[in-house]
Amino acid sequence: MPGLEFSISYTTRAPRGSEQNGREYFFVGRAEFERMLAAGGFLEHAEVFGNYYGTASSFLEDARRRGKDLVLDIDVQGAAMVRRRLPEAVSIFIAPPDRDTLARRLQHRGLDKAEVVAQRLKNASREIAAYNNYQYVIINDRLDISVEQLQAIVLFERGRVRSLDAVEAAQAERWRRLAAACRREAVAPALAPVLRSFGLPPV
Repeated sequence: MPGLEFSISYTTRAPRGSEQNGREYFFVGRAEFERMLAAGGFLEHAEVFGNYYGTASSFLEDARRRGKDLVLDIDVQGAAMVRRRLPEAVSIFIAPPDRDTLARRLQHRGLDKAEVVAQRLKNASREIAAYNNYQYVIINDRLDISVEQLQAIVLFERGRVRSLDAVEAAQAERWRRLAAACRREAVAPALAPVLRSFGLPPV
């Protein structure tokens, strides 16, 4: 989508597979990450599976200067930090359709050892329970539908704070309907079986 920039996080973990520095992540040592952290260089950060991950504050400042929207792909710890620091940020929780599907996706991507996959699934129950802290929820069952929903949310939220040209204004009602269907409260009935699959009480 035009006007979007994807934030590349810093991490202290080693590259996996074909990952390249500056493409998937900026790979740094633990001492360097902690130096940046002490200097206030991170908008958000978290320690996950013994490794640090964080978004440099400069990325947001640079995007703002260029009139771009910055997309952060971060876990629930980092998202909570962003909400505290930037109450105006739009938060979207991406949920799997159920626990079994998440397990298959983690196993098929082949990036983690079996024990790491098991730990990720264990953590997923805690993380999915945090969905109610987000404004929007997308249940990522069919990728094409999830992409359309995500686009609608971005376009609708932009329209709330920016002037729309004639073409955009004509599409605004469609964006509004699609985005409204992803509001946390609207998704609650569809989310109930997802929560049950993780052993959590329904909404």
